[in-house]
Amino acid sequence: MAEVKIKLFANLREAAGTPELQLSGEKVLDILLSLTEKFPGLKDLIFEETEDESEIPALCGYINVLINGNNVRHLEGLDTLLSEADEIAVLPPVSGG
Repeated sequence: MAEVKIKLFANLREAAGTPELQLSGEKVLDILLSLTEKFPGLKDLIFEETEDESEIPALCGYINVLINGNNVRHLEGLDTLLSEADEIAVLPPVSGG
């Protein structure tokens, strides 16, 4: 298992009450599940609602998860393997003007 730094932005940071933390996991999914167990308010912000609790959760379409600046959607998705000292950024949609 890799120990990684997770950075949270905007409403995710507010819901967790912290801008960053360290968690351990083998895959991106492991980290996100640990994150939502630690901060239950993040679950509905990160994962789409599923009817069956036993289903593997799906990332909300508007959430971006980056590993060292690379979007997991362009890697192996939630099954992307992690290495020691990776940095994960979880970003909600951002708008401005």
